Amino acid sequence: MKLHSTSTQQYQTVTAYDDEGVEINLKRFDHSLLLLPESPPAAWAVPAFDALTADHFDEISALQPDVVILGTGARQRFVHPRLITSLSKRQIGVESMDSQAACRTYNILMAEGRKVALALIIEK
Repeated sequence: MKLHSTSTQQYQTVTAYDDEGVEINLKRFDHSLLLLPESPPAAWAVPAFDALTADHFDEISALQPDVVILGTGARQRFVHPRLITSLSKRQIGVESMDSQAACRTYNILMAEGRKVALALIIEK
């Protein structure tokens, strides 16, 4: 299979991650954040998975992504459907996965030119 490299330097790319945080374009973040390819990372006021509310997903809905990748920490967890009603009404899909898988998936979708939102929960 022939592979072609794609330049993603103009986009917000996950360049590293671990259990305590994430790097976006080589800048370290140790708090929960929202990320879209063409927007700087924004703090997301979610201290832990169990603190998620519908308002948190309304905030994402306002960004109008095509799909949301939700990084839920060290393990995959699923949100109750009532929390993502604002996204479901707009036919915006939400995929939950552990945070490391979420970072990798975001990078792939971003490189494909998709308007993907990474909602990453980083618990203290």
